[in-house]
Amino acid sequence: MSDPAKVRRHAERVRELVASVVRSQIKDPRLGMITITDARITADLRDATVFYTVLGDSVAQADTAAALESAKGMLRSTVGKALGLRHSPTLAFVLDDVQDQVKHIDDLLAAARNADAEVQRLAAQAKYAGEAQPYRVDDEDDETDEADEASDVKETPRGGETR
Repeated sequence: MSDPAKVRRHAERVRELVASVVRSQIKDPRLGMITITDARITADLRDATVFYTVLGDSVAQADTAAALESAKGMLRSTVGKALGLRHSPTLAFVLDDVQDQVKHIDDLLAAARNADAEVQRLAAQAKYAGEAQPYRVDDEDDETDEADEASDVKETPRGGETR
């Protein structure tokens, strides 16, 4: 197993190399407006996953995926030579759909905010089903009850109280 810092360095180098080769050497017309966002490599340095985004619709994404798949051999040999490892890592390309997920989460948060505002609006107009204070509070009765209880308590010769 390799050092985690070494693995991170190699992953960053793979990202830079793939981005450079895609920009300068691949002349496939199917390749759209692509950005290499991240690369991850396994601890044994044999498999690398390259994440990318494509500007455009699903057709542009599918065309770019096909172009990357056809250029995978050239990209792997370039990466292998540049890294100087015993084994060139295999490359897997994954469409990074972070922007779509961010938009979906923003839509969910907006819907939750709207629902909260509606609940607050309804709560502001709400009225009690019964009285505002459902428990009976008699201030005068409480004072007389306490005085009656104090006069009813008798002391016994041992110091205990009885009623």
